[in-house]
This record gives sequence, structure tokens and C-alpha cells, in this order.
Amino acid sequence: MKAAILDSPGAVEQNPLKIREVDAPEPGRRQVLVRVTACGICRTDLHVTEGELTPRRTPIIPGHQVVGRICKAGPDVDPRLIGTRVGIAWLHHTCGVCAYCRSGRENLCDRPEFTGYTVHGGFAEYALAEADFIYGIPEGFEDLQAAPLLCAGIIGFRCLRTAAIEKGARLGIYGFGAAGHVCIQVARYWGIDVYVCTRERRHQLLAEKLGAAWTGNAADAPPVPLDASIIFAPAGELVPAALTALKKGGRLVLGGIYMSPIPSFAYDLIYRERSICSVANNTRQDGRDFLEIAAAIPIRTKIETFTMDEANRALQALKHDGIRGAGVLAVG
Repeated sequence: MKAAILDSPGAVEQNPLKIREVDAPEPGRRQVLVRVTACGICRTDLHVTEGELTPRRTPIIPGHQVVGRICKAGPDVDPRLIGTRVGIAWLHHTCGVCAYCRSGRENLCDRPEFTGYTVHGGFAEYALAEADFIYGIPEGFEDLQAAPLLCAGIIGFRCLRTAAIEKGARLGIYGFGAAGHVCIQVARYWGIDVYVCTRERRHQLLAEKLGAAWTGNAADAPPVPLDASIIFAPAGELVPAALTALKKGGRLVLGGIYMSPIPSFAYDLIYRERSICSVANNTRQDGRDFLEIAAAIPIRTKIETFTMDEANRALQALKHDGIRGAGVLAVG
């Protein structure tokens, strides 16, 4: 099969992904083999490729927003699943027995596996998945449109839940890429007013088109105090600015897997019961709940497509804010 392979991390400007032919994998007892048609391009893929996330496996095939059809199933998998259209997300497998898994917090599993990071992902013509960790893709979403839902969508949804805000509340979103442009659609569906801080005018225009009450530059102060905010940009320097914009008792959610150092700030920014929390990975229930609501809204993803041969260029565009909405590799 054809795959984009990372032999060792490097700056994306140096084209570290190499396109070459490798053997297609064989499914284990509880695994399925998926013929990939589309794979979303996520900032986590950029962090893996450039080594900002400590390498866990080399070489590695990145990609964890995978859409395709099951073409082969392991001996302990119902063969009727063959031909089914499914999604493969970041959470590849959990141990099921640690305290976190047993308490409904499998996103914090002590021994997790992650698609495109610890196991090979979807920048390839075929990808393996655990049968218990795949998602059915709702009708109404084309493969390319569905791919960004599997991480940008799910993580944004978990961030919204963690923000714990209700209809009529005011939400800030810092950074408006793949996750932000899906998150705002859920927030507006729930009757939440959204204030978007992002440095690129074209991202601001997309936010306005999707119903933002206000848009400004990354560090601009929104015109009203906010009940909660989510930072999707991997920029630690945004934390003090976001805290400043919160009401008393407001919550700031950090939605990325990686962030640059957070500068020190005065205690007064959190004194009045403002809080900061991170979102780590997701549970399978997050994914199921989000895909259900995505179909009900329905979510409309704004995408820019690339071929597998353009995988390095896609990551370069992502790094330099060159993608409006979400980038997707058209594989099949």
C-alpha cells in the first residue's frame, strides 16, 4: 500500500514525510482493516511530525481522523461489518482495567494507544482499528466532510462540555481552525453566543459567517465579559488574555494536546474563582454523542483537500495558518 511515513521528526519545511510503498497490515483477532478514503489533517499530526510530542514509535504513519470502509475483519469480529463505512479516531485502544477506564474516564487510561502516534494511522491506503473503537459515520456526510469530525469535532465537543455553559451564555474561542469552526456550530445550536479571537482575517470572516457575535485579533479583548472560553491555538501566551476576559467564576478550557509555555500572571486573574482546565483525549461516548448531534444540526465542515503526495505541503499550510477550516487528505 501507499503511505506517508515519518522516519524521524523534523520541521515540516524539510518535508519529513516520505511517500512509499509498504505492506498492508493484517487485522488481529478483534481488529478490522479499513480501506481509507479520507483522513483529516490535525494540529496533533503537526506536533507528532515536528517532534513536539515525544516520539513513541518510529517510523510512524500519522493521521487519526480516518474515514473508509472495512475490507477485512479479524476472526473475533462479526464478518457482517465488512463493507461498513466507519471512522477511526485518536483513541485507538484503552486497557479497560485501570482505575480511569473502570470509572468512565478512559480518556485518561494508564496504558492507551493512539492512532497515528503509537500505532500507524490514516495517511495511508489502509489502516487498522480495534473493532470496539470505531465509529459509524452518519448518513448525510460525505467522506471528506466527515473526516474532521473525528478529532476536531469530538475534541471541540468535549471542550464545550467541560466549559459547562448553558443557553444564553457567552463563550470565547481562541484560534479558529478545524476545531473552532466545528465547535461554533454546536455552540450556536445550543443557543450560546460566541466571541472569536483569531489573528487571520479570513478565519474571522468564516467565524462571522458561522454566527459569531464578534470577532477580533488573537489578543483583543472581547466587548463583553465571557462566561467561559476555549483556547484551541497552541499558544500559551493567550492564557492571561483569556483569563482577563472572563467573568468571575468563569472557566478557561485548554483544548490542545500541546501548548507553548504559559507566562506567569498575577494571582488576581484567577482569584475570583476563575479556573483553568485542560481536555485530554476523549472517551468513546464523547465520539458517539458528538456524531449524533453533528447529524442533527447538521454540522457543515469547511475543508481544503490535498492528495497524499501533498501531505508535507498540507502540514506546512496548517503550521502557517494557511487552511481555512480543516485540511483533509483525499486518499481513496
